[in-house]
Amino acid sequence: MFSIALFAMASALSPLANTGVDVIPEPARIELHEGAFVFDGHTSLLAPADARASKAADFLESLLRASGGPAIARVRKASQAEGTRAIVFQLQPPQQGTVLDSIAAQSYTMDVSADRVVLSARDPQGLLYAAVSLWQLCTADSAGSAPVTIHAMHISDAPRFAWRGLLLDSARHYQSPEFIRHLLDWMAVHKLNVLQWHLTDDQAWRLQIRKYPRLTEIGAWRVPAGAGAAADLDPVTGRPRLYGGSYSQEVVRQIVAHAADRNVTIVPEIDIPGHATAAIVAYPSLASTPRPPVAVPSDWGIYTNLYNAEPQTLEFLENVLAEVIELFPSRYVHVGGDEAVKDQWQASPGIQQRMHELGIANVEALQGYFVQRMGRFLRAHGRRLIGWDEILDTGIDPDVAITSWRGIDGAVRAASQGHDAVLSPSPTLYLDHRQGDYPDEQPGRGLVVSLEQVYRFDPLPAALPAEQRGHILGLQANIWTEHIRTERRVEFMTFPRAAAVAEVGWSPASKLSWPGFLARLPRQMRRYEALGIHPADDVYAVQVESQLDRARGHVHLRLHNQAQTAQIRYTLDGREPDQGANLYTRALDLPLGGELMAAAFAQGRRVSAVARRSLSLASLQRRTTHELRSCTDKLVLSLEDDAPVAGNRAVFRVDVMSPCWIYPDADLSQVSAIAARVGQVPFNFQLGADVHAIKLRAPQSAAGELEVRLDNCEGPRIAALPLQPASGNPAVTALPAADIGRHPGVHDLCFTFTQRSLDPLWVIDSVQLVE
Repeated sequence: MFSIALFAMASALSPLANTGVDVIPEPARIELHEGAFVFDGHTSLLAPADARASKAADFLESLLRASGGPAIARVRKASQAEGTRAIVFQLQPPQQGTVLDSIAAQSYTMDVSADRVVLSARDPQGLLYAAVSLWQLCTADSAGSAPVTIHAMHISDAPRFAWRGLLLDSARHYQSPEFIRHLLDWMAVHKLNVLQWHLTDDQAWRLQIRKYPRLTEIGAWRVPAGAGAAADLDPVTGRPRLYGGSYSQEVVRQIVAHAADRNVTIVPEIDIPGHATAAIVAYPSLASTPRPPVAVPSDWGIYTNLYNAEPQTLEFLENVLAEVIELFPSRYVHVGGDEAVKDQWQASPGIQQRMHELGIANVEALQGYFVQRMGRFLRAHGRRLIGWDEILDTGIDPDVAITSWRGIDGAVRAASQGHDAVLSPSPTLYLDHRQGDYPDEQPGRGLVVSLEQVYRFDPLPAALPAEQRGHILGLQANIWTEHIRTERRVEFMTFPRAAAVAEVGWSPASKLSWPGFLARLPRQMRRYEALGIHPADDVYAVQVESQLDRARGHVHLRLHNQAQTAQIRYTLDGREPDQGANLYTRALDLPLGGELMAAAFAQGRRVSAVARRSLSLASLQRRTTHELRSCTDKLVLSLEDDAPVAGNRAVFRVDVMSPCWIYPDADLSQVSAIAARVGQVPFNFQLGADVHAIKLRAPQSAAGELEVRLDNCEGPRIAALPLQPASGNPAVTALPAADIGRHPGVHDLCFTFTQRSLDPLWVIDSVQLVE
């Protein structure tokens, strides 16, 4: 939607004293003093001799270079810094024999005076976070090389929670090692310190396991769903081109080492016993069914393929975990445990016999057996098992930790039973949800989870008694990638919501303030530009609501955005709005014709893309897929088209369980016809028995029709647009207009497709009323 590069359009800033502390996450304690430190090209940097601590100084220098800040002279002796303004890194290790807990190891202090900025910590982790805070202070008012003036102050800072994390799903869509290293850098500048790496699932196995090479040779590759991918033939094999990738153990070691330099612990996730289809395709002997799948699937949803419980399979899983713990020094190893549908276990005579041999009464207890067996293996190797909250229902050992995703209840239950827990509830901390409801929104789950909703999440809910709150390790936002195909979209869906996660996880509860966070966000968005991050601007993006007044030849316009503190400015003369454009203060009443352009401004700079709205009659009678309303809200998704294979693809909003759209309040007084642009997407959803609840209307022709009904979806049919022109096109097709007769007045219009099967799923790109 919005390129952060627009900030570069702002004129260079003169040195300006930063009288506040414009840092995200908000530091725990701040004391402002008299005086200021001028940071310019004559500033020196004194780093400690300790190589681990010196990495914090290296990181500060790299961040300053990325943001074009003042160059600093690196010196190694205190005498070399005498007579200059200096930044001093001090590592003050604890007394001998003292072991720092995670919170203490991440704490730091910063003292800013006229001639010194002293960064102190008892552990290199704290020094790195001190460096990040100083970099933010240096970029609060200037992104260039001009001198920066920082108010004298004392900061004493430490995190609220030890676990402040993201999950990256690399199974559904593969990300390059270079991108993951960038993501680790970006996590560090937010003081996020855990990356749960989702490496295996039904759709792929990404991690090289030396003992089982077919896991990546076979399991890391699939043919994407849809006609577009099916027609994209590999010239060598003559078959549809495979999509995928894997991470070699050498690459993983490099990523883990980079993560350690950035204070990030990578927690690997190997799903057990479900989400196992890719592994079963590679090694069919692992299956619980006599007819295991033969190709890695491309559907999203819940598969019923589970590992069997034979001794050889359990040995396979332990051998996998043995190589996993060689690669990842994390205290925790995640074994999934979610969405393990046990139909195959129930139906398998072999599984039932194995349960009898083990003295296991039911299939839930059999999953508990898996968890306990893997937990004992990890415990014997000095590690702890963590899994999704479903494993609470299977019986788990005392040292097992829980990631609560089905709301907060899993964490509350876990804590009440003495288990540690991480809060990661859907939908609030699921970053695959859309961030706004705009016409050009990115693909994702249909329910909007805004930046404000993420910021207002409470990791210590009232349902949790005070004596159990110590079991809450922290919080984690999950980047599930079924609908996030590209690395650029990972950035868009993650930032700036990751900044909200960071502040909620780091700052004291008493410091959390949504208005305060919004006030600091514009500068954070400028820092994203410097780091090459492409964030979403949904919190600022201007939404334009229009209502046609046909009798007067006017249109009523209402402009708004999520950040009510940002100014909205608009133009009507064809020029993009700037700080001098018209300030929006109330609804507009404008004659038809021309074009409105609007954007949000904060702190004197544009902070959103330009929203454009044609005021022509034809444009005002057009509704895009995201402007139409779903008839129901059962399973609403913003789905990307599967074609073209290369290039931009359309994004459609559809309720998969009820593909039906409403054009509300359509004034049909002068309308004689309706046209539409339609697409078709693969129905690649594993919905189990729920798929039978999807009702289709019978077609009158081989290709089917787009039906239009008056007032409601059971009302009279006033038009049927034949789909034949679109039947052979996997991308978007414009259907010819169909007459609707005369229906004066304002009506709702219901749009549904007729078709004999769900695959492909017909979808609306836009609807046009024609006079």
